[in-house]
Amino acid sequence: MNILVVDDDDLALEMLRHTLVRAGYQVETAANGREALAILRQGRARLVISDWEMPEMSGLELCRSIREGSFDGYIYVILLTSHSEPDEIVAGMSAGADDFIGKPFHAAELLVRIRAGARVLALETREMVIFALARLAESRDPETGHHLERVQSYSRVLAQRLAVMPEMSAEIDPELIRLIFLTSPLHDIGKVGIPDAVLRKPGRLNAAEFEIMKTHTTLGAETLDAALVRFPEARFLHVARNIAAAHHERWDGSGYPLGLAGEQIPLCARVVALADVYDALTTRRCYKEAYSHLVARSIIETDSGKHFDPRVVAAFLAAEEEFLAIQRRFSDRHEAPSFPPSGWSSSAGIQTHAVVTAG
Repeated sequence: MNILVVDDDDLALEMLRHTLVRAGYQVETAANGREALAILRQGRARLVISDWEMPEMSGLELCRSIREGSFDGYIYVILLTSHSEPDEIVAGMSAGADDFIGKPFHAAELLVRIRAGARVLALETREMVIFALARLAESRDPETGHHLERVQSYSRVLAQRLAVMPEMSAEIDPELIRLIFLTSPLHDIGKVGIPDAVLRKPGRLNAAEFEIMKTHTTLGAETLDAALVRFPEARFLHVARNIAAAHHERWDGSGYPLGLAGEQIPLCARVVALADVYDALTTRRCYKEAYSHLVARSIIETDSGKHFDPRVVAAFLAAEEEFLAIQRRFSDRHEAPSFPPSGWSSSAGIQTHAVVTAG
C-alpha cells in the first residue's frame, strides 16, 4: 500500500516516513496540502496521514478538498494532531477526516490505525463487484464501448455542478455525489433479462419490442430490491435501485415505467438520465451515426422541462468543457462528427432522440 504523509516539519516527515518504510509500506511525502492534492490526483496513494497545522493549506482544508474532489477511489485520511478537545474532533470529522492520532505519535498505535484504514479501503471491492455486474449487462450489447465509464463520469460532473447551486445544497452532498458515481453503471442492469432478439436487434425496435425493452427498468429495480431485503441499510443499494428504476422517467411525466413527473423522480435518476442520453446521442449506434456535441446540446436544451429537470440541464451547460474532456478520454473507435448530420433539424433531432433513448 502507498501512503501519503503530509507535514511541513521536515523532522516529523522523516520520522513518519522511517516508521512506515520499516513496516513495509511505500511512502510519498508532501510539505503541504496543495502538494498532497497534486499527488492524490495522480492516483499515487489511497491513505493519507496529514498534520493539522500547515501553511498554504491546513490538514482540515486538505480533508475538505479530498471529500469534494473527483477521485476514482475513496481516500482514507488520518489527521496527526495535538487537537484533542471534543469540538476540535467534531471539526476534523466534519471536514472529512476518518481517524486521528495524537502528537507525538506512538509507532505501534499508528500502524494499528493504518491497518484499520486498510480494512475500510478493502471494502471498496464492492465497487469492483458493482462495475463487474454492470459490465455483464453491457457485454450483451456489442455497441456500448466505454458507455459505462462515460455515463459514470458525466453523472459525477453533473452532480458536482448541482451541489454548488444554492437551491440544491440541501438535496445533494459529497456522499450522494460519490454514490451516484459508484452506482450509475448499474442503470441498465435489468438488460440481463431482455431477450437477445430484442436487445441485439440490428435496427429500430417495433412497438412490441419496445415494450419488452422498457421492462429493463423494472427488472433492474427488482434485482436490486432483492439485495435491499437482505441489506436494507445499504444506502448505495437504494441509490442504485432508484437509478435503475427511474432513469427513463421524464420531467413532464411522459416517461416509463411509472410515468413519474418532476421531483417525484429521484434526483440520482434525473442526473443519470441526462448523462445516458448525452452519451447515446454522441456515440454511433446501429440505427444512427454519432451526433456532434453541438447537436446533442441543442436536443438537450430543447428538452429542458420536458425530458430533463431544468436544473440538471443548467448543470450540463455549465460543465460542457468537462463533458468534452470525458468524451475524449473515453472515446470509442467511432468519433462524433464535428457538424450536424445531413438533413438534421430540431424536430428531426427530437424524433431521433426518442429512438436513441428507447433502451
